[in-house]
Amino acid sequence: MTDDTDRIIISGSSGLIGGALVESLRSDGIRVARLVRRAPRSADEIEWHPGEQPLDPAVIAGARAVVNFNGASIGKLPWTRRYRDVLRSSRLLPTRALASAIRRLGAEAPALVSASAVGFYGDRPGELLTESSDRGDSFLALLSAAWEREALLAGPDARVALLRTAPLLHPEGVLKPMVALTRFGLSGPLGTGRQIWPWISLDDEVRAIRHIIDHGLEGPVNLSGPEPASANEIGRTLADRLHRPFLLPAPAWALRLGLSADAADSLLLSDARVQPKALLDSGFEFSHPTAQAAIDASLQDG
Repeated sequence: MTDDTDRIIISGSSGLIGGALVESLRSDGIRVARLVRRAPRSADEIEWHPGEQPLDPAVIAGARAVVNFNGASIGKLPWTRRYRDVLRSSRLLPTRALASAIRRLGAEAPALVSASAVGFYGDRPGELLTESSDRGDSFLALLSAAWEREALLAGPDARVALLRTAPLLHPEGVLKPMVALTRFGLSGPLGTGRQIWPWISLDDEVRAIRHIIDHGLEGPVNLSGPEPASANEIGRTLADRLHRPFLLPAPAWALRLGLSADAADSLLLSDARVQPKALLDSGFEFSHPTAQAAIDASLQDG
């Protein structure tokens, strides 16, 4: 039996992470309410229209936490000027609406656990990046910083945690296009392939979010696996598991031409060794501490 203080409110629950978090919470008997941008279809759904009208603070009053996953997919390519505007507005407007409603609750405000991304750090070869590291200067870095600023408008009375999430090694995450190419024998180094890719498994992503809520973490939190892996190591592991070759290189210039420079540099060619210091310092233990373990688990689940 649970009470309102166990209730978690989630926006963006239709996505991969949001859906998995809902399932995890409900399996432990925790009440979940979902903010949706359409007429409710069940008792646990609440209609809202961020950017069009304010969110009534009464909707979130008494909840333990509000988890914000809103944002159009960065995996939709190319990033045209119009789509870059969509990437911004789909993140900033809902986050601003949530932060405003939370701020109005003052001392009774629930925690805000708001999505961000390891793209905050940009391209930083040779650096070890923790939550105290400076922002980068790429499009994703600037977008992530703006996203976080909106969340922090929740005010001084609310605990705000910023989820700097790494790409998910999952068949519906960053592995989706890689699996398709690998099965056709078309995988190989992306650029040099030596760039360090931050990564995390879906299971650890969900467990980390719940850990952040349960342990009262606040501020930026890197949701990234503890052991670094290069693009080549991830690609070769996937090719090995699928019994396919890893031979066909994609030079940096071709990736930039095909995807746009912003997208190629941010998603495929960026080098960022991101350490989950806040999680590790708080006692979190990863179920999948290596990229190889994350890939194995994701392919087994898929």
